This record gives sequence, structure tokens and C-alpha cells, in this order.
Amino acid sequence: MVSKSYTNLLDLASGNFPEMGQPRERKQLHRVMTVPGVISELDDDVANSVASDVPSSVVLDRMIIVVNQLPVKAKRRPENKGWSFSWDEDSLLLHLKDGLPEDMEVLYIGSLQADVELTEQDEVSQVLLDRFNCVPAFLPPDILSKFYHGFCKQHLWPLFHYMLPFSGNHGGRFDRSLWEAYVAANKIFSQRVIEVINPEDDFVWIHDYHLMVLPTFLRRRFNRLRMGFFLHSPFPSSEIYRTLPVREEILKALLNSDLIGFHTFDYARHFLSCCSRMLGLEYQSKRGYIGLEYYGRTVGIKIMPVGIHMGQIESVLKLADKEWRVGELKQQFEGKTVLLGVDDMDIFKGVNLKLLAMEQLLKQHQKWQGRAVLVQITNPARGQGRDLEEMQAEIQESCRRINENFGQPGYEPVVFIDRPLSLSEKAAYFTIAECVVVAAVRDGMNLTPYEYIVCRQGVSGSECSAESSGPKKSMLVVSEFIGCSPSLSGAIRVNPWNIEATAEAMNEAISMADSEKQLRHEKHYRYVSTHDVAYWSRSFYQDMERTCKDHFRRRCWGIGLSFGFRVVALDPNFKKLNIDHIESAYIKSKKRTILLDYDGTVMPQTSINKTPSSRVISIINTLCSDVKNTVFVVSGRGRDSLGKWFAPCKKLGIAAEHGYFMRWSAADDWENCGQSSDFGWIQIAEPVMKLYTEATDGSSIETKESAVVWHHRDADPGFGAAQAKEMLDHLESVLANEPVAVKSGQFIVEVKPQGISKGSVAEKIFASMAESGRQADFVLCIGDDRSDEDMFESIDNAIASGILNSSKSVFACTVGQKPSKAKYYLDDTADVINMLEALEEASDPSPSPGNSP
Repeated sequence: MVSKSYTNLLDLASGNFPEMGQPRERKQLHRVMTVPGVISELDDDVANSVASDVPSSVVLDRMIIVVNQLPVKAKRRPENKGWSFSWDEDSLLLHLKDGLPEDMEVLYIGSLQADVELTEQDEVSQVLLDRFNCVPAFLPPDILSKFYHGFCKQHLWPLFHYMLPFSGNHGGRFDRSLWEAYVAANKIFSQRVIEVINPEDDFVWIHDYHLMVLPTFLRRRFNRLRMGFFLHSPFPSSEIYRTLPVREEILKALLNSDLIGFHTFDYARHFLSCCSRMLGLEYQSKRGYIGLEYYGRTVGIKIMPVGIHMGQIESVLKLADKEWRVGELKQQFEGKTVLLGVDDMDIFKGVNLKLLAMEQLLKQHQKWQGRAVLVQITNPARGQGRDLEEMQAEIQESCRRINENFGQPGYEPVVFIDRPLSLSEKAAYFTIAECVVVAAVRDGMNLTPYEYIVCRQGVSGSECSAESSGPKKSMLVVSEFIGCSPSLSGAIRVNPWNIEATAEAMNEAISMADSEKQLRHEKHYRYVSTHDVAYWSRSFYQDMERTCKDHFRRRCWGIGLSFGFRVVALDPNFKKLNIDHIESAYIKSKKRTILLDYDGTVMPQTSINKTPSSRVISIINTLCSDVKNTVFVVSGRGRDSLGKWFAPCKKLGIAAEHGYFMRWSAADDWENCGQSSDFGWIQIAEPVMKLYTEATDGSSIETKESAVVWHHRDADPGFGAAQAKEMLDHLESVLANEPVAVKSGQFIVEVKPQGISKGSVAEKIFASMAESGRQADFVLCIGDDRSDEDMFESIDNAIASGILNSSKSVFACTVGQKPSKAKYYLDDTADVINMLEALEEASDPSPSPGNSP
């Protein structure tokens, strides 16, 4: 079903953009590598999967890096005589190849920071491919503006930094045409990837929030593609993210990746919470790795902050012009203590909060007047808008006020630099700064502290390296809301909104003893120097390899429309139950056993009215009327409910409360299958459950004759699961000496007598039939949750012990595509009913003595 939050996504995914006109025609870039067969042009992007079983002629792995902007500088030559290109050495993504295997080819795909005419695009593409191994994606101007300055900068960037559009003038309302442009731009990027990819040998690594729906476009074409995504910005809490009208489309698109990376656990935790609350997905941690089970695929979650490129910083430190600049700066700030800020001109960087903290420092600690200087370097703004203009005016006013109130002849407490600086000039400022202050109110990572630490360390052989004559030392005051904060344990962390506390932290940093500064610096330098960009990319690549290792072993196919598209990946031995196949086996058999779970199998879990429909009653009656059949409903529900609901089915066997009570037909008495009739333990379990019920809104207790069940389906997903885990431990502790089993299931915690399970029910039925000379030659067992796995396991045990013949028709079937001991699955209860209807038609109703053995 197409998502209700966007009614025309199918058109978007097909490349139809009625509001923006048709994309421009252009020649395709020559393929760099090819897949077996023919790749069709992508003007109509059908969800045809390229998943050939023919081995590729190219065996070397290749990494395709997809970014919004290529790490290449483009400059038009004088008099419009072509273009000149060079690597952008400041781009971190350029250096991530240092962590990949030496023999691995790296291909970059992204847009250029230049407006290339349509007539020049083929030539530019070829030059970039030949000289830089880059493939440019050219976006039409109307799409580019709405994609980047529109959806990315007006919607995603503010939202991911916790700014909500409370009014049309503050951040801007959601604009559907901007979302269309975002989808269109991602589609163009996907076309460039598909033109050059070899899906069996290539890895694809997508970067940042500009390309979050790209994984769906690629997965539609290549089911087994090895694909990772890394988000370089924060990921907001679910309370913020859920306000996005296209929230589910983006989540589902990201889940088409194999590995999703975040800088910090906080960002990953927020993403996992969104998947839980909006998609009902729960994550699992296994041997240190976090994974989300999504339609048979395990989507890995990677937590690894990016690092800096050590070689680049160290080479800059060796530059002669840089060393000359250091001497000049030392002379300029002689006798002064320099605090340094290096930030983008951005509303989230907290530059004005930092200036206010500096003002507070000079007021509260007058000894620093005339001595402490804050040098604030701001990189040019990448965004635009009224909020940015207001912030710039505030910054200028604060600088003017502080310098007027505290300035002296030859002393300016704030030196504000708002022009672009080269990396070597920034390194010079880092070298002479006693402390770096980062006061961002929200930032994905922020590598300024890392660069500062390396510059303060200096490099051997550099005559003017930082404090070359003494021990290396540095101090950091960093906001607790930035991605690098958790990795800098020696930094003084602050809440930048608390001006007074930030001012005190700045005073503490510059007043600290040199020995303490040295110890903190050494700790930071050890971390930064070993966790560089190469370490980050190597770690991500290794996790991608691990996550994708079973891709070509599993059977995969794509289902769903538009951004509801996903790939179902299953073990080769786990198959969908074929109705024709089971019907054929059913007709040929002479003695059949049919075991049906109730909730989630013949009755949808979401249904409020749990009474079986007349259609279900009719099907079961027909199956029971066939003399060859022994039919049982095996459920966790109480015998009164099941007996009442299935009263019309006189020949139906019922096992209630997971088999504690059992009868072969309505004419038979209920058997008590429990080993003990002592239920004194209920007096211990119920008070504990009541305690948790009072503390957990939406939870409830169900008291059965033989068991007590705590339900938390209607509670908050996160809190309910946490309370269930805590309750499980609590009950196991207080009931340790009682003859009971405490188990958790789908939104339940249950306490029941030991030795009672659906598996024991199945074994008893198989054994009774075998003893009476009616050994089953056809077994159908269907269930949907953890308790039904006991039945599937009992079938294997019965075959091993000879109660069932392995050569006979045995169909253990789970409902839903998930890890199971069953060998077959059906998608949902509707599939189950369809299958039972087919068996109903193949049945031969005739008078019979019922199910009794």
C-alpha cells in the first residue's frame, strides 16, 4: 500500500515530476564496468533486480563513494576556454580511501560546485572519470535549488538539529514540492551509480542526509548490492523526527542499506527508537554488534566517530609560510592568553553564546582583563535566510560591546575574523592558542578540537612547533551537544546555554596547572592520532563486509511500491508454503494431523474482537469432518474462551493454556496435563505483576487457571520492553524455588507450570496416533510466535524418535518472514486462511467418530 503521507510517490519513483517538467535529455556516460547482460536506460525506473547467478568477469572489489559534492575543485579557465580541476584536499571524504585495501579501486560519484553548461557536461564527465575517477551528477537548476537550499537546508538540516518550524517565518513549513525535488535529485544520483556499477563486485558507500532515499533507488535495481550509509549530522530524538511528514519514507529508505553509521550512540539510539515507534522494529545486540531484523535482512548499526587526516595536518605544520605566521601571531599576542574559536557561520554553532561567555568571564574574573583574548574565526555561511542574518547582527553587536567595555590601548578582548582562512593559517592560530572553545548548541561531529590537539603536538623537525622547548599541552572547553564530546574525556564539557557555567569552564581551562594540561593533552593526542579518518573508513568497510557476507547465499526478492519497497532475504532452506504443493500432498495422504495456533495465525493480532469469524468456523468444521484428519487448535488462551468460541466445531481438538488443559473433541472431558496442582506461586507472582502494572501505563494482567500473564502491547514500546525485562529478572528471582517457568513473548511476560508447552502437546498427539496405529503421514503445524517454536521443534524430535516418518509430508510453517525453526512461512493470517480454504476444498467430509485416538 502506498504511504498515506505522500499520495504520489509512485510517480516520483518512476521519474514523473509534473510540477518540475521532464528531466533534460543527455548522453549517458560510458560504462566503466558492466554487469552480465544489458543494462537498460533509466528513463523509466522499473524495480527490475539485477541479481545474476553468472559469475562476474571482474573479481576485484571496488568502492563507490556517493556524496552530495565531489571532493574536486572546479575552476573555469580565462575567456571560457574549458575547465581546470584539482582535488579538494580539505575534503575529509577524499582521504577515507587511506583506510581501504591498497588494491581496492575507489570511484566517487557526486555533484560539482560549479555550473557546467549542458553542452560541456559530456566532456567534463570524461575528464573527471579519466583523471580523477569521479563521475559527476549534474542536477538541473530548478531541482538543485529546491533540493539543496530547499529540502536539505530548510527542512532536514534544521530538524536534525532540533529546530521545529513553529511558524512560517521560523524555519518554513513543509513544502511538498521541495520533497519532490529531493526525491528527483536522489534519482539522478542513482542513475549515475547504476551506469557504472558492477553489483556483484562493488561496494557502495553513501554519505549524509542529502542522499537518504538513494538506498531505495539502488536496492530496487540490485537486490544483493552491498551498500552502506553514513550520517554525518545528528539524528534527532523520535519526538522531533516524528514531526517530519515523510518520516516513514526516509526510515524505510535508509533500511534498504546493509549498514547505517552514526558518530555517537545517542544518534544511533534515536534512530533505533524511531524504527521501534514508527515501524515496530526492535534491535538486537549480538557479540558487540547492533542489528535490526528487517524482512529477513539484518541491517547493521555502526557507531564510530570520524577522525581527521593526520598526514594532511602534519604536512601543513611543516610549511614554511605557516611557521612564519606562527612567529607573527606570537608577537601579536605576546603576554596574552589566547582562547580560540573556529566555527562555520551557522545558527547552531553557538558563536554568540561563546561571546557572551567571554563577556561574563571578563566581568567575573577581572584578572583576565587586558590578558585574555578570544580569537573567533568564522567560515563563510553555507546557508541563507533571515535567522542567519539576525544571528550575524547579534554577533557583530556583541563583539562591538565587549571591545568597547573591556578594550584598552593595544588590547582587544575579541578578535573577530570573518574571512576564509587557509588550513595553514588556521593551524598557526591553533598552535598559539592556550584553549579552544566549542559552544555549538548542536553539531554532528565537529573536528576542530581534533585539529587543535594535533597542531599543539606539533611535528618533529619543525622549528616553530608549539612550545617546542617544553612539554606539549592543550585545553578544550566543548559543548556536550557535539559529536566529538564523548571521545574527549579530558575536555571540560559545558551546556553552552548556561553562560555563567561556560565562563567558569573557560576560566578553569586557562587557569589550570601546566602538569594537568599536559596529562589531558597526552590522553587526547593518543586517541586522535590512532582514531583518524583511515581508522574510521577501515572499520566501516570491515563491518560492511561482515554484514554483507551472506548476500549471495540467500534468496532475495523485492516487494512493495515506491518507498515501501524492501528486499526480502531468506535462507535457501526457508521457503514460502506453496498452496498447490501442500494441497497435492494433502490429497495423497491417509492420516493427517493439523495443529493450528490461534492469535496471530487464524486471528490477526491487531483485531480487537477475538471471536473467530463464521468463515474460520466453517473451514475448521469441514477439516474436522474429514475422517482422515485430526485437527487441533493449540493456544495460550483459556479453555473457557476457546471452548465457547469453537462450540460449533464438535470434532475439533483443543489444547488450552499452552497444553495445560486438553481435549480431543467437544464430547470428551478436559484433561489436566500439568505435573502439579499446587498454585501457591500465583500469590507470589501476582503482587509483583501488579507493582509493574501500576507503574506502566497501558499494561494489564491476565489471570488464567494455570498461568498469569502480564501484557504490555498498549504501553510505550521502549518503556514497556524495559519493564518486561526488569519484571522477568524480578520474577525469576522470587520464584526460583517454585515449580514454574517464567518466559517472555510478544509483548507478554508469562508465569506457568514447568513442563507445559505447545511442544509437549504436539508430541502427545503424535504419540497417541502412533500407538493407535494411525501414524500421521501428513502433518501441518502453523504458528506465529515464540511459543509455537516448541511445536516446530517437537516435529523434529518426533521424526528423530520414529513417531513420525521423515519421508512423509511434514509442513512446519511460521506466520511472517522471520528466523524460525519452521521450514516454511506464510506472510500473514490472510495467507493462512487462503491455504486452509484450499485444504477445505480438497477435503472429503463424511461421518466420523471424531478425533479421539
